[in-house]
Amino acid sequence: MTIDVSVQELADAITAHGFEVSSVDPAPPRIATEEEDGILDLEITTNRPDCLSVIGVAREVSTIYGVPLNTQNQELPNQSQKLKTLKTDSPLTVTVEEHGLCSRYVASVAEVTIGPSPAWLAARLEACDIRPVNNVVDATNYLMLEFGHPMHAFDLACLNGSEIRIRKAISGETIRTLDGNTHKLETDMLVIADATQPQAIAGVMGGKDSEVTGVTRTVALESAYFLPHSVRRTNKTLGLSTDASYRFERGTDLTAPLTAMHRLHALLKKIGASNSPPQIIDTLSSKIDKTKITLRHERVKHILGIDIDKTFIVNTLSQLGFSVTTKSVDHQWDVTVPSFRVDVTREIDLIEEIGRHYGYERLPSTFPTLVSAPTPSTPWIETQRILRRILTGGGYSEAITYSFIERSVAETFASSEDSLVNLANPLSEKYSTLRPSLLPGLLDCLIRNRRREHHDLRLFEIGKIFQHGKGERTAIAITLTGAAHSKHWSSDSRNTDFFDIKGIINTICQTLKISPHYEPAEIPQLISRNAASIFEAKDKQKHNLIGYAGQLIPALAKTRGFPDTGGEIFVAEIVISDIAHSTQDHYSLQTSPIPRNPSMVRDLAVVVNEDLRADKLRATIREAATETLISINEFDRYSGKGVPKGHVSLAFRLTFQAAERTLTDLEIQETIKEIIQQLKTVHNAQLR
Repeated sequence: MTIDVSVQELADAITAHGFEVSSVDPAPPRIATEEEDGILDLEITTNRPDCLSVIGVAREVSTIYGVPLNTQNQELPNQSQKLKTLKTDSPLTVTVEEHGLCSRYVASVAEVTIGPSPAWLAARLEACDIRPVNNVVDATNYLMLEFGHPMHAFDLACLNGSEIRIRKAISGETIRTLDGNTHKLETDMLVIADATQPQAIAGVMGGKDSEVTGVTRTVALESAYFLPHSVRRTNKTLGLSTDASYRFERGTDLTAPLTAMHRLHALLKKIGASNSPPQIIDTLSSKIDKTKITLRHERVKHILGIDIDKTFIVNTLSQLGFSVTTKSVDHQWDVTVPSFRVDVTREIDLIEEIGRHYGYERLPSTFPTLVSAPTPSTPWIETQRILRRILTGGGYSEAITYSFIERSVAETFASSEDSLVNLANPLSEKYSTLRPSLLPGLLDCLIRNRRREHHDLRLFEIGKIFQHGKGERTAIAITLTGAAHSKHWSSDSRNTDFFDIKGIINTICQTLKISPHYEPAEIPQLISRNAASIFEAKDKQKHNLIGYAGQLIPALAKTRGFPDTGGEIFVAEIVISDIAHSTQDHYSLQTSPIPRNPSMVRDLAVVVNEDLRADKLRATIREAATETLISINEFDRYSGKGVPKGHVSLAFRLTFQAAERTLTDLEIQETIKEIIQQLKTVHNAQLR
């Protein structure tokens, strides 16, 4: 085709129509013309294998600029010419044993004269990063780039029995491929074999034993259709990705093998590699069904939000290779999908083609008509939103990390090795296991930021964790290090400690409307005596374990790259899925009037054993007090002169208030007496 645009303008137009041009390079001197020329590096999406060829891209360009696509130089035969070349007396025998994996196999035999390729052909291959080998091999590679259909050439003299069998590999078979490596084949892999052994891995790479070399005189040419998922499975198992497998695993044209074979013979004749007339074997036995789709003009308008001219629709689809016939019903067409468009199966696919070539930037911004009220967000979604808002408001930054982690790291944070969930086909060893905890990824994020001079860090993540026996659950993890608050001249700074992370946990639990209960715990990744299990307090006797919190072992952080002078790291993780009321409706709020009666405050200091936890005292105080006790706050802890050794003085501020009346001093005094008596009885506490 002839279009009067610059190389950069062409690249911009192709990108605007759905094919990103990642770079534009100048053409090599050997293929450059007097006019402006260049090499476009395109990023073709996986659903468009038809554009992994020059003809495929040219078809798109011809549609973009509305000019006809000229394929006369390809010397493609018509159907009658194809049928005349089909032979049954070929010296080559072809047997397809796996029709489900190889729907069509086209073969041909040609006498050849091996030599170097013409300069123009070799230069074009080099421009596409393909190394020239010899004229026959180069012709098959050139056809793959031009036509988009991979082909292969065998040295016929190296095929035992002059036979080709398309079969599955036999257990224990191996093959040495063209790259010189030997591969052990599995029984589900499709191979191209001769009478005795595999000579190629179907759709992936040929074998070294039947390679076309300088002494080759007769070649067996292959052009086939292989099932995409079979090629992809073989490719992934062997770790052998090639230009051919890249195309086959995305889907090729079932009608292309015969046409490509004719084109290959024409090219071999043109470059002086062979003058043999085509003698072609085609194993296709059934008719190829073509997909037909009804396209409605009204549906195009509904989806794209604009009334596109019917002439534009017909012309665009026709230039893209579709056959369009107007139906008797008004404003509808019968569209026959070309066999090379394996991605088009529905009406919406045709509408996408229309919108893409009309120009997405020309489509108006419209809103769909709502026929009913939108579905409200679920309480669980609202819970996550509220948690994010609270944590970000508290100075925390949200991190989003991978669900896949290294197994050795996962073992550190798992309850047992048996609970780990391994991936069957990991991308690498660093991503081999589903995370049993959010903390490994969150710690790596914290360490990465700390090593880049960010000293005061507060991070959180809400995501999924995975364990055998417990399945997939949602958790929230928190980590912090550095100063507890920003430096300011008016006050001294301090480092974060356990009570900072405990405070944010209390806030989270308050949001979830649960009462947290803490118990000292031995947790492998946390420092002993500075770690606690977190429970959801249900009643006096029963608690539900929901997470843990504490200070991370410094050695664990160091192995992940945390600086020696980085300070202490505090972490916490709560499994929200284990909380009974984690999906409550946060819009169901209740209000109560502000109390009109004054509160009364009493301070109480008691001497107790230094090993006694404050929460035990609080629980006893709350049990002994009446319902008028509305809050208990510790405000002082003292040990030293006046306090026996091994003991400590704890001071509590008790606030009393009644909603319906004013409390009297006598009532409060009676309650205080009962509290002191209970503290003495239960904990041997002494009033100070």
